[in-house]
Amino acid sequence: MDLEKEQLGKVIMFEEDGSNFNEQVEYLEKLLIESGSPDVIVGNSDELPLTHTFSEGVYTREIVIKKGMVVIGKIHKFDHTFFLLKGKLMLCTENGVKELVAPCYGVAPSGTKRLALAIEDSVFVNVHPNPENITNIEKLEEKFVVPSFEEYNKYKQLN
Repeated sequence: MDLEKEQLGKVIMFEEDGSNFNEQVEYLEKLLIESGSPDVIVGNSDELPLTHTFSEGVYTREIVIKKGMVVIGKIHKFDHTFFLLKGKLMLCTENGVKELVAPCYGVAPSGTKRLALAIEDSVFVNVHPNPENITNIEKLEEKFVVPSFEEYNKYKQLN
């Protein structure tokens, strides 16, 4: 999907309070996955390679995003730090669209799902605390992410 910067805001229609963003981005993701299109990539692949790195108490996940690609992130249970090491992204969240230009970093709040458009070839890194030093990626996914906002809300009620 090759979108221009100005088109990103048209992919997701924003309400002033951000209330519909979560529903819309989940719906967009569902439509893309169900489309069966070879242009839709889910998870680690040659087109969207992931690199997992571990150090004492820390899990680092790196993704290389080619210019023109649109990536829909996962819903994380915890705040975490991110770094854009290379490139330029348009980052779309319930708070609107923001341009990120490397090098930069920030904090991704828990319970958010982000949609990113790569304006340039980009390298994006998420950093998570990993005090148990888990190295099994499936177990890390279970620990850090939920599949839907409904599941996130259930998780928050229990914790």
